[in-house]
Amino acid sequence: MKDLKKYSNKTKAAFILLVVMLIIIVSNFNTLENSKNVNENINAIYKDRLVVAHYIFQYSKELHFIKTEAEQLNLSDTTKKNEITTTLTVIHSIDDLYSKTVLTPKEKRYFEAFLNSCETIRLQSQNNNWKQVSQSGAEALITLELLSEIQITEGKAKLKAANEMYNGNNSLGQLQIALLIILGGITFYLLIIKKKKTIRIPEPPSLN
Repeated sequence: MKDLKKYSNKTKAAFILLVVMLIIIVSNFNTLENSKNVNENINAIYKDRLVVAHYIFQYSKELHFIKTEAEQLNLSDTTKKNEITTTLTVIHSIDDLYSKTVLTPKEKRYFEAFLNSCETIRLQSQNNNWKQVSQSGAEALITLELLSEIQITEGKAKLKAANEMYNGNNSLGQLQIALLIILGGITFYLLIIKKKKTIRIPEPPSLN
């Protein structure tokens, strides 16, 4: 009976150990997946958001120059045309880099609108329509502002998702620690603690 009880305790401990280990394994798998997703989101924030924001800043700087040149009254048409052509070349040198980033469908539409504005600027400058060049430059700047807003929104969404996954990983880690503590306590109780035996002292025979 004593051996059977020991066997039963060991069986219970083994079963509990198996269940807890399965839970920990599943938790670890989820933690690894979440860590991978956190890493991807952080990389996306840098590669596809901060880098693109830098491109938008460069675009904006060049467009402000074009707009200023078109509005200069003391410059000849030839000078304006040459300056704008050179600036458009600088702008188009960024296009391939920008298009290779991960763009949402909405971003692609705005980017195409921006490229169309640049093409309009080129055609209008060839015809010396400086007022139209200035207006097209202003429209292109508005498009860039919209693209910048999308970048901020997408960046916040990625950051929020990364933080949620990070918090989830922390919760899973705390759960694993709690399970290990519980497992250790139960195993210790079942395998180490022995039930105390009560020793009865026989009563002396009655003299009556």
